[in-house]
Amino acid sequence: MIHIRGIPRLTQLVRLVGEEAAREDVGRDLILERLVEILLIEALRAAPAGEARPGLLRGLADPRIAAALRRMHADVERGWTIPDLASAAGMSRSAFFDRFVRMVGVRPMEYLMSWRMAVAKTLLRNGGMALDEVARQIGYSSASTFSTAFSRHVGLPPGRFMRGAMTQDEATPSLQAWN
Repeated sequence: MIHIRGIPRLTQLVRLVGEEAAREDVGRDLILERLVEILLIEALRAAPAGEARPGLLRGLADPRIAAALRRMHADVERGWTIPDLASAAGMSRSAFFDRFVRMVGVRPMEYLMSWRMAVAKTLLRNGGMALDEVARQIGYSSASTFSTAFSRHVGLPPGRFMRGAMTQDEATPSLQAWN
């Protein structure tokens, strides 16, 4: 949670998000997605980086680590290595590794795994995609390798996670049902 006060630009963005959420116009969801992305970026910019505990916020405040994080996020499918990420950050492997752990609080490959699993959860919740395609989109060469990693990370297999998400979606009113 980021608690920021007295930033007029953020206040304006929050107001825009509220106004857009209340509308029923074409493209509403797309505009809301973009406004929330902008709101997050502005909140990250406004937060005092020096006071941040290790985590994504602190990593994004460091220009070199942020370069590696942006690459991981933009190309989750790629088979990233420490040398690749260190190169993206313009650092030696050992300096990158140490700085990443200090800024983000976890090892780079641990962070990448968590990011991939977060993307996988989103893909599985949305449904309609074969398991091998989900695996491919997040950088796994096979559905079985992905399934093992997902089960270890999330605590249940991808199929059961997807069925649970679908059951929960049916029981929980969606935002569209409210509009």
